[in-house]
Amino acid sequence: MKGKDGKPYNHPDKNSRIVTLSILFFVLCGFSFYLGGIFCSNKNEIITNNIQKSVQSSKDSAVGPLHSKSVNFPECSIDYQDYTPCTDPRRWRKYGTYRLTLLERHCPPISERKDCLVPPPDGYKPPIRWPKSRDQCWYRNVPYDWINKQKSNQHWLQKEGDKFLFPGGGTMFPNGVGEYVDLMTELIPEMKDGTIRTAIDTGCGVASWGGDLLDRGILTVSLAPRDNHEAQVQFALERGIPAILGVISTQRLPFASSSFDMAHCSRCLIPWTEFGGIYLLEINRILRPGGFWVLSGPPVNYERRWRGWNTTVEEQRSDYEKLQELLTSMCFKLYNKKDDIAVWQKSPDNSCYDKLPKDSYPPKCDDSLEPDSGWYAPLRACAVVPNPKLKKTALAAIPKWPERLHTPPERLAKLPGGYAGAFNNDDKMWKKRVEHYKKLLPDLGTDKIRNVMDMYTAYGGFAAALVDDPVWVMNVVSSYAPNSLSVVFDRGLIGTFHDWCEAFSTYPRTYDLLHLDGLFTEESHRCGMNYVMLEMDRILRPTGYAIIRESSYFMEAITNIAKGMRWSCRKEDTEEGSEKEKLLICQKKLWYASSNR
Repeated sequence: MKGKDGKPYNHPDKNSRIVTLSILFFVLCGFSFYLGGIFCSNKNEIITNNIQKSVQSSKDSAVGPLHSKSVNFPECSIDYQDYTPCTDPRRWRKYGTYRLTLLERHCPPISERKDCLVPPPDGYKPPIRWPKSRDQCWYRNVPYDWINKQKSNQHWLQKEGDKFLFPGGGTMFPNGVGEYVDLMTELIPEMKDGTIRTAIDTGCGVASWGGDLLDRGILTVSLAPRDNHEAQVQFALERGIPAILGVISTQRLPFASSSFDMAHCSRCLIPWTEFGGIYLLEINRILRPGGFWVLSGPPVNYERRWRGWNTTVEEQRSDYEKLQELLTSMCFKLYNKKDDIAVWQKSPDNSCYDKLPKDSYPPKCDDSLEPDSGWYAPLRACAVVPNPKLKKTALAAIPKWPERLHTPPERLAKLPGGYAGAFNNDDKMWKKRVEHYKKLLPDLGTDKIRNVMDMYTAYGGFAAALVDDPVWVMNVVSSYAPNSLSVVFDRGLIGTFHDWCEAFSTYPRTYDLLHLDGLFTEESHRCGMNYVMLEMDRILRPTGYAIIRESSYFMEAITNIAKGMRWSCRKEDTEEGSEKEKLLICQKKLWYASSNR
């Protein structure tokens, strides 16, 4: 994947002496060609710290470590306590309302970045631990009553004393999400046998659907914009449920093609059939062949529900027929339907697409539209057709969970240096590394750490090594690196594309642990260290941890920046005891804005 700016990628006599020099010249040329061949054959290996990484570089051979001046970062004002730089309501007026463009990522220019520490709300305290957090959270940590007041009859949440309680309600399941998902599993038996592992919930509310699926072995990315439903994603993460800020508008979602086994929309109010069906075409792109799309709410069950939707039965019938026609033209088939839930299944192979008329709508995307481009890539009114060369990516062909976690995926071969041996070695390496991490950080693997981010991953090996612990891991693949995110999802893990020169799509204080492996070694030439570290501070919870694995060259500079952010850190050896690479174990302190003290 590339970022939106493109990727920058580290002498004698005449006659006899002439003969001698000529021979020497050809020998040297041949040797140079040999060396060049070796270099060129290796330069495309995945440059990550997970796969045969060597941190030795020109920086390591420099005289001494990188130095940086000590700095104490000021506090941001208290009105920045929920600052989301790239989805900041303060800047919405600069962007149009057409297709809700204002809700997409619009990051501030460097001159407008906030080089300050985001304070917590007054009265903030460490979140309730999982699994109790799924049902309750501290009111002062997310002090917003809008959803409670507007959705009180739907039981999204309710305020009780110093807590918010989450009864498991929602727009289409006011009597509880458990009963709703039970019906869904009747309609989709694949939810019960490990076939379906990854899901996306568009317009997630407070993520009760994704929270319920965790107990059923299904890992869900809950997606919602920062809009007038104040802090939906923040509530989800406070509960310990995976979620990111996002909206289907004019840009593709930050995922590779064929990522999710299932997609869900429960009255999320997305106009699926408008604008040529472009939003549903994006769901088609990120949904695995043979995957399921679930819709509840308008226009499903319009025969009984139309009176409650402030419309006419004729309008709802027309909407349903348009939706069915669009899905059929995209090679989806109605799989099952009961009450308020309808389920469609995406074609498991290319046979349907091959039979479509050439002039049919939507047209098939041409080869110039890279299906895996998911970072500042515009939506296109065309259908991404599965690669016919990939035979084991469809839902029915990929191993069931948990077998798929440690099975080298078919799409691994598309990566430079990607082969089964490297994948298996990566698995073994991360198992060893995580065992070492737990000795250095005993809280890892306990209920004190729930929301985890691997900030610079390749195959998701760190997350795989934690799969039996009470955590979930957001795997972040650099938008400037080869697309290994498809491998992450094929394993049954979740993640996203991102460029760490920009802010991440989440609220402040939403992760308990950040793991960083070699980000500065690979991308410090693009991204300022101060800015990346400040972003880490923004999204890390007070009393949360950071494990920073880096070249020794960067350790002093990172330590100085961390100190200026009020973190306490200690340097440790890696599991191999290398002098070229070190670990920094840091903890963020809990502090309050000076004006509230």
